[in-house]
Amino acid sequence: MPQVKRDYYEVLGVEKTASQDEIKKAFRTAAKEFHPDKNPGDKASEDKFKEAAEAYEVLQDPEKRARYDQFGHEGLKGTSMPQYSSFEEIFESFGDIFGGGIFEGLFGGGGRRRGPRRGSSLKVEIVLEFLEAAKGTKKTIELRRAERCTDCEGSGAKPGSKPKTCDLCGGRGEVIQSSGFFQVRTACPKCGGAGSFVDEPCSACSGRGRIPRKRDIEVQIPPGVDDGTRVRISGEGEPGDPGAPPGDLFCYIAVKPHAFFERHESDVLLELPITFSQAALGGSIEVPTLDGKRDLEIKSGTQSGDVLKIRGAGIADPHGYRKGDQLIRVTVAVPPKLTKKQEELLREFAKTEDANISPIRKSFFEKVKSFFEKM
Repeated sequence: MPQVKRDYYEVLGVEKTASQDEIKKAFRTAAKEFHPDKNPGDKASEDKFKEAAEAYEVLQDPEKRARYDQFGHEGLKGTSMPQYSSFEEIFESFGDIFGGGIFEGLFGGGGRRRGPRRGSSLKVEIVLEFLEAAKGTKKTIELRRAERCTDCEGSGAKPGSKPKTCDLCGGRGEVIQSSGFFQVRTACPKCGGAGSFVDEPCSACSGRGRIPRKRDIEVQIPPGVDDGTRVRISGEGEPGDPGAPPGDLFCYIAVKPHAFFERHESDVLLELPITFSQAALGGSIEVPTLDGKRDLEIKSGTQSGDVLKIRGAGIADPHGYRKGDQLIRVTVAVPPKLTKKQEELLREFAKTEDANISPIRKSFFEKVKSFFEKM
């Protein structure tokens, strides 16, 4: 089952009326507390670190924050959300918070930029019907993401001009501060660790090098995906710096429950009600499967609760292993009302039951008798 997300304001420990400065300060505090250098090998701290980054990503964006405030986590479904695969990606995404200060000195300069940065990965949720997940499908999703500005080709500089190499750090993106025997490397305060700066910004993107755009992306969903499965679409994340590859798009699958099918790993369970006469006499009955209707043979003497099996009629394994089976759990349905003829026939049958006790009933009554004898 997918993990229930905590309230983003609770994650950062701020009120819903918190200002942008308060949210930024809270994220910086949380990042210091759960930083990997401070908590080596601690999976819980790593998860909290990423959780805080996700909360900040939403609350620092006015549009996403407004949707979240109105609809909660449901309001963010279908929107692009960063998918952080490493701590470095988090630092790079929020370099304005971590760059150039004591934070870097404490934790080894985790926010420094070294060369062109790969684009951020994104994540979206795709909701599937039960049969779509079982058999595979194609889905077209609408994604809003930052894309490289075509006017400046992502440089952020006015067409015809180029970013200038930072004269303070010489294009290295970092400066070295010496104190006695110690040297501390920090992000260059002039260029923010980029190694260059834009003197004449591009008017189309205001010097950012990126412009938000909507895109329709077709996603191929393989057969057998389950609730919580992650499908990776390579290169469909946000663009990287010039010369760096884009990030990836991660699609998280949510599967709706079916009216009568229930999934158990690669097997499918169906609850099948049958009549008393079908259970007692046996016969053939038509049952639904993932691939259509199939005839199922009911043996005479079938008991309520018996599980029958149709081999290979379950769900395909997304990794290429064999398909599961369809399991049919039989329930003997008792009619709520009988016709006069049915009642007469059953009463005649009932007269023969005491003389012909079934093995199951005989065993049960012998146990009951033994129980009372021991009291």
